[in-house]
Amino acid sequence: MKRTAVFVYGVLVYAIFVVTLLYAIGFVEGAVVPKAINDGLPGPVGAAIVVNVLLLSLFAIQHTIMARPGFKRWWTRIIPPAAERSTFVLAASSLLLLLFWQWRPITGVVWEVQTPVLRAVLYGVSLAGFGIALYSSFLIDHFDLFGLRQVWLHLRNRPYHHHPFMERSIYRIVRHPLMLGFLVGFWSAPTMTQGHLLFASVITGYVLFGIQVEERDLVGMLGEDYRAYRRRTPALIPFMKPRRADSSEVGAAV
Repeated sequence: MKRTAVFVYGVLVYAIFVVTLLYAIGFVEGAVVPKAINDGLPGPVGAAIVVNVLLLSLFAIQHTIMARPGFKRWWTRIIPPAAERSTFVLAASSLLLLLFWQWRPITGVVWEVQTPVLRAVLYGVSLAGFGIALYSSFLIDHFDLFGLRQVWLHLRNRPYHHHPFMERSIYRIVRHPLMLGFLVGFWSAPTMTQGHLLFASVITGYVLFGIQVEERDLVGMLGEDYRAYRRRTPALIPFMKPRRADSSEVGAAV
């Protein structure tokens, strides 16, 4: 019964994640969803900036804390280890849904592409970015990343193990293609409002910070294999030569 309950929990959380991801794409693209990034009645700009930055910060803080190995070791004393990743995904999805609900539009236009063909190209590039992010997640095991593999192995009473370090496909070009895909999706806007710019800028800042923290954990887990990978592969910008790093360095070259 307990194993079944954990499995059902993981499946429900994954369904919530899928809905959240699809809403996020519509939110940024300004299509289909009931409330997009520029929708709503504009209010005082200062208040909107404070609320929006707070919402983005809650998401960043949750990601930073709950992804750390030390937190996971403590957290899995309280919840079943098999449910740890699903709980992380549920918390992240919940905070994103809160952000979509409470986001305050700032509608001043920073740039706007008028040519229909160029607008279509930018929309296509943005959607391609989200496609790259999704594709990247499958390269590293999409279902492990979002908790389904853990609850499935738990249901079958089989031990969980991390996948071995692999370097393939787009991961041979950049170390963080999933993050690169999201950044392309967020920035390729034919109409960039001040609110959209705030969203993209804060997310970009968090991605650059998050890479530093994540790679420290990856070096601790994978050792010299990851250090060598980091020395030969740029973090986000394809074909950009990474700066040299010694074994004690935890920073990442963009």
